[in-house]
Amino acid sequence: MAIVRALYVYPVKSCGAIALDRAQLDVKGLAWDRHWMVADETGRFVSQREYAAMARIVPAFVEDGVRLTMEGMSEALHLPFAPRGGEARVRATVWSDSFEALDEGDHAAQWFTNALGVPVRLLRFAQDVTRLASKKWTNDEDAPTQFADGFPVLVTSEASLAELNERLAAKGAPPVPMTRFRPNIVVGDVGEAFEEDFIDTLAIESATGGEAIVLRFVKPCARCPITTIDQTSGERDPQWPTEPLDTLQVFRADPRVDGGLTFGQNAMVVTGAGERLAVGAHAQWEYRFE
Repeated sequence: MAIVRALYVYPVKSCGAIALDRAQLDVKGLAWDRHWMVADETGRFVSQREYAAMARIVPAFVEDGVRLTMEGMSEALHLPFAPRGGEARVRATVWSDSFEALDEGDHAAQWFTNALGVPVRLLRFAQDVTRLASKKWTNDEDAPTQFADGFPVLVTSEASLAELNERLAAKGAPPVPMTRFRPNIVVGDVGEAFEEDFIDTLAIESATGGEAIVLRFVKPCARCPITTIDQTSGERDPQWPTEPLDTLQVFRADPRVDGGLTFGQNAMVVTGAGERLAVGAHAQWEYRFE
């Protein structure tokens, strides 16, 4: 039986993670995950792909919101959970999706502009907006998400990371931590490495004894250069600047995603919206039979 080993949320897309012992689940994923997004002046998202320093922006939950800090910045930025009211509605773009979002105002924009050294705005996901994951992958079912790249939840496996790190060690490269892959849920005790490739659903016991949480794996996650960035320093290893992608290239090119190098599975919420997940919870795989 699989076990939930770690839970992560990323309140601001492409900025730092918050590791949690418990997390609230809704149909759009873990609560507050990718609820905010940094965008250029046209509303298109920016990420560590362009600005690796975003990894150094550290979020923390406080009583009434999220507090952001970054070494070298003279002040923290506070983002309240509740919108202030009166925010300008602007057009936001995430890959091929374009939809309305709320602009968090000039103070937040200036904070991020100072942090990254380029003019940017901070956007909040508008709760009256519905953005759906690609129905090509969800079997034509609705899977709402916020500012994530495309899907509500990302699940990774400890066994898969262990095999990847064995391959890195064999070539003399240092191991990479799971944080490089920016998952929401990390599972252990799943058996073979990359067994998640063959999984249909993952059922996780609720932390409150309620309805079981069922996630359906819908698309292998094709990895990008963010995996090469240390999520603490915001820098690449000067000796191994393109790892782990070089190693994944050897054995993880996936024709289902046009040869993308896959690690982890994107998932949608089937049941259990409103329940709570907890580290240490038991989980059960159901295999896909095609």
